Amino acid sequence: MKKLLLNNWSLKLASVLLAALLWFLTVQIYDPQDVKTFSNIPVKLINTSLLDKQDKVYEVLEGTDTVRVTIKAPTSVIGQLRASDIVAEADVSRLTDINTVPITYSVQNVDSENITGDHDVVRLDVENRKTRWISVVSNTIGEVAEGYMVYSATPDQNRIEVSGPESVVNSVDHAGVEVDVTNATVDLSANVEITLYDAENQIVDQDNLTLNEKYMHMTVEVLAAKTVPVEVDYSGVPETGYVVTGELTVEPSSIEIAGRQSAIEGVSKITIPAEKLSIAGATEDVVETIRIRDILPENTRLADSSFNGRVTVTVGVEPIAEKTVEVLSENISIVNIPQGVEAELTDSLSRNMVRVSGLNARISQLQSGNIKGTVDVAAWLERNNIQTLESGVYTLPVELNLENDITQENDISVRVTITVPQTQEE
Repeated sequence: MKKLLLNNWSLKLASVLLAALLWFLTVQIYDPQDVKTFSNIPVKLINTSLLDKQDKVYEVLEGTDTVRVTIKAPTSVIGQLRASDIVAEADVSRLTDINTVPITYSVQNVDSENITGDHDVVRLDVENRKTRWISVVSNTIGEVAEGYMVYSATPDQNRIEVSGPESVVNSVDHAGVEVDVTNATVDLSANVEITLYDAENQIVDQDNLTLNEKYMHMTVEVLAAKTVPVEVDYSGVPETGYVVTGELTVEPSSIEIAGRQSAIEGVSKITIPAEKLSIAGATEDVVETIRIRDILPENTRLADSSFNGRVTVTVGVEPIAEKTVEVLSENISIVNIPQGVEAELTDSLSRNMVRVSGLNARISQLQSGNIKGTVDVAAWLERNNIQTLESGVYTLPVELNLENDITQENDISVRVTITVPQTQEE
């Protein structure tokens, strides 16, 4: 008998099937209660139009529009349930003074004895709706190719309309749009997404906001750029008795220009023409402000938008300075003496005084010790058409080695003793 029981597999299988059948019949007859829990059941808000009519908006707080639902029902019912069968609703018409809405539960197409959720209300933050027009700020990211610059970045609108909870709308400072210009050498154009920022340039969450535009068309003008010096010419002469010091300044001394590559490649400098600056009759420094924008080469423009396009030009003018200086005899040399002839300075009781004029800075540095002069015998003979030179004492002019910007106001001469061998005189 024992062997029969251990080896009879068909008998074993029949026993299992019989047990399952008895369990099924028991369940069908008695149908005991069972419990099942469903997570992440969404709560549907109804009658939200009531808030719209009051021009109010809401935000669900703390994720209270999602619930975990527990259902107690006969096992036969529990076995048929799906999460999609559970209905959780919150009727906004029942909104309380503390901005909560009761949740009601039901199960579609199934009778159930008991439905509970892990919380019973949806918590709302209710605010007045506000609408504002916000300015749009355009920006570029990345660096254009070397030798180029972003001249302008222009959105097709300068304002957008933002609507939503009053506190959030009030936090918006501006809208921003941007285009990537990395290695660009030509103009760019794109539809770009609009982002909202607060006063500290932090992004504002737009989930509860409505914008009249989500995208905006933006155009970026990319131009070649280079920095060139500014030079200046002037016309006229100062008042009599005054002189140009040679000090000429331009501020700023260089500017950055922009344009198509073909327009700026041949520009090496900007020259302010003489007709723009006259020093006629001046008795002091001439200072003029000139609109450099008006004299830019064709098809070029100022690259720096913050620069007002004006340069200040200064031409130094001062009174002519005068000074009388002695030319020391030891600083006078005799040159170009005819061959065989001897020449030497003759002592004189008079001093060789010369009056000079020019810039004060140059005249003040002029001293007796640093003025040198020459007596050119050959040149004197030629000027006076003297063919034969005889021994004697002659008065010859002295040529001084003064700088070009120093004027010699009077001539000076010295006595020179000429000694000619008798054979030349005969």
